[in-house]
Amino acid sequence: MAVIGTGLIGTSVALAAAGQGVSVYLSDRSRAAARTAAALGAGRAEDPPEPVDLAVLAVPPSRIAEVLIAAQERGLARAYTDVASVKTGPERAVLARAPEPSRYVGGHPLAGRERSGPLAARAELFRGRPWALTPHRLTSRAALDRGLELAELCGAAPVVMRSREHDEVVALTSHVPHLLASVMAARLRDGPAGVPLLAGQGLRDVTRIAAGDPRLWSDILRSNAAAMAGVMKELRDDLARVAAALDVLAGEDASAGVSAGEDASAGEDASAGEDMFAEHHDGGHDQGVRTLEDLLARGVAGLAGLPRPGAGPPVAEAGLRILVPDRPGELARLLGAVAALGIAVDDIAVEAAEESGLRVRVPVPTADAERIGAKLGADGWDRAPAESAPAG
Repeated sequence: MAVIGTGLIGTSVALAAAGQGVSVYLSDRSRAAARTAAALGAGRAEDPPEPVDLAVLAVPPSRIAEVLIAAQERGLARAYTDVASVKTGPERAVLARAPEPSRYVGGHPLAGRERSGPLAARAELFRGRPWALTPHRLTSRAALDRGLELAELCGAAPVVMRSREHDEVVALTSHVPHLLASVMAARLRDGPAGVPLLAGQGLRDVTRIAAGDPRLWSDILRSNAAAMAGVMKELRDDLARVAAALDVLAGEDASAGVSAGEDASAGEDASAGEDMFAEHHDGGHDQGVRTLEDLLARGVAGLAGLPRPGAGPPVAEAGLRILVPDRPGELARLLGAVAALGIAVDDIAVEAAEESGLRVRVPVPTADAERIGAKLGADGWDRAPAESAPAG
């Protein structure tokens, strides 16, 4: 295997492959980066003596076509893939210009870190993560198979899809979130003096990915601008509604004298927001609160559709309903028993408080529901009768 580009992703691919006994040949525009990856055990910083089975192009989206063309012209490999997070533009350029487009399949492992460079690489970076493969109309079966084999070699879960669909999905799940993290982090520069004292984990969670390499991310965002633009416009509309609602609520506080000592312009801004909110939402305190609650509820619903980290693809779930006696410590004992069976306890919910105790819903894969229920029963836990479960 050859890896062109020994940054975070390229070196991680090389480490994973080398760890499985694959001979890996490394190259990079920076000789120091290639030698650093080699010193980590990712392979050899030299050209292969003969064509390799697969060349992995770990370069920014805008460089995929030029690097592929150069590699094919010198007969580097029998098949080629890349790891760029944008697929439509590179695919179009490859189809138009590459000598042998049939030997290329687009690829994108959905994994990363906020750090960059070969020293940040990890062989296990892709374990359990999705790895998108985007064959185009000329991609050969052999090239697609090499891409599938690479994803599996790295411990990832391959997902085959079209390039346009891929770009639309990652605009929402990766590229816009990165841009928003950067927007939020940029606000910290002009924040109040107390920001460092009160910055908690929530802020760090929201802004962590903003530490990515600005040059690489500028290339990514530019390459997927069309798909991102639609998402950003929808976000703009959401934010406009929320800002207008907050203006109305802030205006009520100002009217009540909360901001009596502040500059009069604050009240003018709130009045302007109230006018905007009234135009689009009929105004009023209740509507403003409903707007905020609606956005927060939609956020909770959106998260509910995502699998837990490391949980793999979504599976059908059933809810075991367990009766927990009304004695101190019993719920903690159930949580321990459930965790011992390998079930995540984060989604366990108390559905009702009955005279004898609590009725607790334990979500488990449908295929395992009877086995897990029998195990809990053998440990002394009683299941709630079916008729006591809430309708729907």
